Amino acid sequence: MVADNYTPESVADAVRQYDGVRRKQAIGTLVRALHIDNLDVIASYGEDAAVIQNGRTALLLAADGIWNKLMEVDPYWAGYCAILVNVHDIAAMGGRPVAMVDVLSASNDQLMSEVSRGMRDAATAFDVPVVGGHLHPDAPYNVIDVSILGVAELENIIYSSKAEPGNAIIAAIDLNGRIHPSAPMNWDSVTMKTPEVLRAQLSVMKDLGEHHHLTAGKDISNPGVIGTLGMLIEASGVGAVVDLTAIPRPDLDALGITFEQWVRMYPGMGFIMTADQSQVDTVCKKFRAAGMAAQVIGTINTTKRLTLVKGETETVLFNFCAEGITNI
Repeated sequence: MVADNYTPESVADAVRQYDGVRRKQAIGTLVRALHIDNLDVIASYGEDAAVIQNGRTALLLAADGIWNKLMEVDPYWAGYCAILVNVHDIAAMGGRPVAMVDVLSASNDQLMSEVSRGMRDAATAFDVPVVGGHLHPDAPYNVIDVSILGVAELENIIYSSKAEPGNAIIAAIDLNGRIHPSAPMNWDSVTMKTPEVLRAQLSVMKDLGEHHHLTAGKDISNPGVIGTLGMLIEASGVGAVVDLTAIPRPDLDALGITFEQWVRMYPGMGFIMTADQSQVDTVCKKFRAAGMAAQVIGTINTTKRLTLVKGETETVLFNFCAEGITNI
């Protein structure tokens, strides 16, 4: 089978060289320029959303943008993803998305119409309204950025930075989807689903946060499943060993793609999490009940290295003692 002809080193090279990972390296410099301490801000950089204390609850604030390449190739899907990735940022923290605002720059009315149609469909599917923002009509470029507000109980928040040595690493991905026809690095597992299914899948993280089943979590974003895990362990100051054969995947041979391509894809609906070993069965059962594949793919350790393993072969993808992904 062609899709099984990969090695830890071939996967490591593919992830290291992927723009979805490499583009994160500039974040640390920007953070150092912008960071200001504030007593109300419990957590910020390195998390999927900032956590701002509001009495006994928390406001969750996040923002995300879409590559201009996707805007120009498929503006509808770009608009849909602009909503999707922001809703996931709040869900990954165990929160409830409340509302969004956007900044849209568009070079023509047709593109603006398609982007807004995609945004409306996604906002309707997830029941999170777009309530304002800013428009740059007749701009010389095409960009969509969205900011989102969510809420959660302080004690139920799921952080990216709390993974502990000995924790199991769990990947949950909806494999019932397709390679998006306009964006081959995107796995579309959302546009064909009913709002009820999408909301049920998204609500699993909130449920896990309320019952304290996880130690850490992130939504699987543009860096793909391994790159996203790398950001989680970097934020937590730990290391990990990942069994590549355990990562959930569709029939890659039938799809005509390699494993290296799969682990770099944005999966639509997917989360990477850590949990105490005693919580693994509960976490996986909750995702499976929502129609998602979920299983343990590795273990957190103290090495500050992300090591990829396949059988008897292994390689170090990232040594966080010497290099970082975000460099925060």
